[in-house]
Parts: sequence; C-alpha cells; structure tokens
Amino acid sequence: MALKDMWIPTDFAAVFPQGLMLVGKIEADEEFSSDRNAPRRQKLDMDRDGNGSRKRMWKATVMDPAGAGKGAKNVGLDITFISDVMPSPSSNEVMPGFCPIVLEGLMLKPRVVGNGEFKSIGFYIRATGIVGDNSGAKVNEPAARKAA
Repeated sequence: MALKDMWIPTDFAAVFPQGLMLVGKIEADEEFSSDRNAPRRQKLDMDRDGNGSRKRMWKATVMDPAGAGKGAKNVGLDITFISDVMPSPSSNEVMPGFCPIVLEGLMLKPRVVGNGEFKSIGFYIRATGIVGDNSGAKVNEPAARKAA
C-alpha cells in the first residue's frame, strides 16, 4: 500500500481544542535491546530503508482535557517529538508535574487499536516542537541563513 508510512500534517487547535497538559518530563525515546548490558541508544527518525529526517526522537505523556468525560483511556496520550534537541515547555507548571503546552508541526498517522471484535482507529501522534520553546529545538531560519 502506498500510504502506509504517510504522516498527515494537521492543525493543533483542530485536534486539541482545549489544549494539552504535559505530564512529567520529556525524555529520550530509547531503542529496545534484548541485551541488558548493551548501552542505551536513542531512537532516530529513520525507517529500515534509511528514509526519514534522522533527527532524534523524544517521548512525552500528555493529558487532553477534552476527553475527560469519556473515561481514563481517552485522556492520556503519548506524543513523540522529532527534534535534534529535547524540546522544553516555555510556560510554568500549573501544579507540580503539569504544564500546559501547544504543539508545533503536529502530524498524525492512523493505526488500528484494540483486540478481537473491539478494534477501533487510533493515531500515532508526532510533533516537531512546542510553541514558545527556546531550548534550541527549533532552528531560527533567518539566523541560520546569516551564519551560512
């Protein structure tokens, strides 16, 4: 199928009309290794054929307030960030471990979730950064052109 690896760019406000709350911290997304003694390696955005941006992958858990009335499984989401530098939220925590964020470069990829007769459509969620981030995750285009 030609569309199996297609990421669909979308608008943050359309997907998360009430915003998102970052729970905990953003961490490096590490590759699985069956060898416990092997050094841990961070995943890169690259498939088996070598296609992709080759940028580092970071993971975060977020809460979507819009799903609060629909049960616990509709509130918590995992997000993957694709960036050379770990993104960091620019806003302050509203309570310990909870920080409101707005995602930049939001992309979705549909997938089948569930087992047996109880299957439904879910999504992998990726973003390139956080609005207001000044950690270096985003490259300032005019500054990058001046340096070149």
